[in-house]
Amino acid sequence: MISILWLLLSSAPLAEQVADKPKRSALNQLTRTLLRKYDCGVRPVQNWTRPTLIHIDLILQSVLDVDGKTQQVTTSIWYRQIWTDEFLVWDPEEFDGITEISLSSDAIWVPDLIISEFVDVGESPAIPYVYVNSSGMVKNNKPIQVVSACDLELYAFPFDKQNCTLTFRSWLHSVTEVNLTLWRSAEEIANDQKSFMDDGEWELLSVPSRYWHLRLDDRDYAHIQFNVLIRRRPLLYVVSLLIPSIFLMVVDVISFYLPPNSGTRITFKTSILLGYTVFRVNLMNEMPATAIRTPLIGVFFAVCMALLVLNLSISIFVVKLLHHNEKEVKEMSVSACLLDKYGSSSQTFLESNFTSICSLWTLICPTPSSPFIPPLTVHVVLPGYEFDLAPEEDLLSLSELQESAPRLERLLQEVVALRLYLQEGESDDLAQADWVALCCKVDILLFRVYLFILVVYASTLLLLWASWSSA
Repeated sequence: MISILWLLLSSAPLAEQVADKPKRSALNQLTRTLLRKYDCGVRPVQNWTRPTLIHIDLILQSVLDVDGKTQQVTTSIWYRQIWTDEFLVWDPEEFDGITEISLSSDAIWVPDLIISEFVDVGESPAIPYVYVNSSGMVKNNKPIQVVSACDLELYAFPFDKQNCTLTFRSWLHSVTEVNLTLWRSAEEIANDQKSFMDDGEWELLSVPSRYWHLRLDDRDYAHIQFNVLIRRRPLLYVVSLLIPSIFLMVVDVISFYLPPNSGTRITFKTSILLGYTVFRVNLMNEMPATAIRTPLIGVFFAVCMALLVLNLSISIFVVKLLHHNEKEVKEMSVSACLLDKYGSSSQTFLESNFTSICSLWTLICPTPSSPFIPPLTVHVVLPGYEFDLAPEEDLLSLSELQESAPRLERLLQEVVALRLYLQEGESDDLAQADWVALCCKVDILLFRVYLFILVVYASTLLLLWASWSSA
């Protein structure tokens, strides 16, 4: 009797444990029940003629990288697949009211959806589980870092807009087996910017989508294409690239106000060109690298450098014109200058010089008073001139004239040469002043032509960039 009571008392906790066991293992029993006869290689439909409808949803989180050289874009998206698995249906009342469980994605059928533009595997976290509810709806939510091919148009950089597509399709199944549709409305997906990181270089405009079929081998394949429309924020590039370049061009234009006959203009312009070259080399990393088409900002920098070279060439040409006459004058001797300047002069100038020489000779060497003394004739030879001077016959004796004649003749030649040299210097100064004035006029003309080219070029670029930024 005592043993029977002991057995009854000891079996009471065991009965309670047996009664509590289904409650503690309901999730385990449900998982085993669902996957006991499940085949993950078979499309989960009772009627094989009915297609499996896959709902797709996409949320763009950020634009990580845009590589113009390889035509690739790296984006971070939150991607959802939702479909109905007719083999994963249960009654929640039979399993302690469980309405949703998580299952391994390797244990059930998952649609073979791919992104057509996919080119590389990004650093995406592995999510090995999916959610399944009691009606058989499977939710596969996962973040993906997509490295996709994109036809990048960087000609308008840094005011460019890009249209990159993400096309989802089934790799194997046609539309009669797997069909696609949007989980949310197209308008809601296009205008959803809540999760987008809006503090980066790129601004999200919209994500429009469309559904279409592609026919291959007499079979139609369903496609859903998302167009990611993004626009670059140009402020960083305007401050770091355009404004310094514009400052250098303004300084180069102002350098035209330096006098062309000063030796600092060419040195100053050469320094500007050297500084612009260093500026270009240091900022090449900030320029988008393209293998097909050069961006307009690259053309802008090339034309700016060409304008700097043109400006320097204009200054060299003006300085060459300015010093061309001076060089010739410095290389010529006094006699050559006289021949060059006055060899073909009018008779008035010759007569004036000859009269002055004769007057000076009359004062220095008058003619003797004796009729028996012949007048002294001095043969004067000057550069470009040769004449005989005869003194008046009234003052000096023959002996005095004979003694002083050679000395006076040399003195007269030196005085006349000095006078002609001074006149030549004055004529050269006047000619040089006229030449400098002419060179200044040529410099002003070339400056206006250069300024006109610069204004036309700058206006064209501003109109193009304004049209792209406002589009």
